[in-house]
Amino acid sequence: MSDPITIVRAEVLGYCMGVRRAVEAAEQALLDSPIRPVYTYGPLIHNPSALERLRSAGVVILAEGDSLPDDFRGASVVIRAHGVPPETRAEIERRGARVIDATCPRVLSSQKRAEAWHRKGYAVVLAGDRDHGEITSIAGSAPGCVVVENPADVAGIDPCPERAVLISQTTIKQSEYDAIAQALAARVADLVVLNTICPATQERQAALEELASRVDGILVVGGRASANTQRLFATARSLIPSSWLIEGPEEIPAEASSLARIGITAGASTPDEVIDAVEQALQKR
Repeated sequence: MSDPITIVRAEVLGYCMGVRRAVEAAEQALLDSPIRPVYTYGPLIHNPSALERLRSAGVVILAEGDSLPDDFRGASVVIRAHGVPPETRAEIERRGARVIDATCPRVLSSQKRAEAWHRKGYAVVLAGDRDHGEITSIAGSAPGCVVVENPADVAGIDPCPERAVLISQTTIKQSEYDAIAQALAARVADLVVLNTICPATQERQAALEELASRVDGILVVGGRASANTQRLFATARSLIPSSWLIEGPEEIPAEASSLARIGITAGASTPDEVIDAVEQALQKR
């Protein structure tokens, strides 16, 4: 009989405060609202199994950019943790919805700060994934803002403003943000760099680095559409080649079973029950 696998969890993993709060808001809406379905604007969470569970309970996802129903007839619409542009929320309310705002408080802060600096006459530059819901929601508070995904994008800002404020997506890696800030500082005389990275992002990255020092391989559990999960996976691969991104226990690779010590981390939108299922599947192997 082969020796059992030693399973080590990262000290910080799984749901962040904002995602847990949004999921709980949708679950409470299902309990409170007599009207079905309960809607969410955009996928509430970047995790397939969690989304399927919500769908089966009566939640319908309104895809971003798609036309909204003409009349919500008092149905509840949950604004996900990423938030929405102000005009989107206003349009949802105009069509008769009961809006439940589950925007992450940190994203809400970034929205307000972007609006305030825009009013001061500063150009607003957002650092993050161009098509990410959070970036879209913040951009709606600062018309004419510029989005950069990496330092190379900074060279394409034309005309380059004399004064600007830099705001990050909450889930960007600090090293990525620092590189963008450095590139922008070389072009903008008056640059204000705001610290808007969520501590939960940094905590998960730090916990992953500590985990990597104690294991032979790492399973990163989370949805492939999750930006922060993808960043965790990129870090894991840079630390240990034997690292895999999986969405659930059914995707655990056979190679993982041959390792003596396997680590588990998970993105901020990964439910506790999915992490538990992965660990239980490893134990059975």
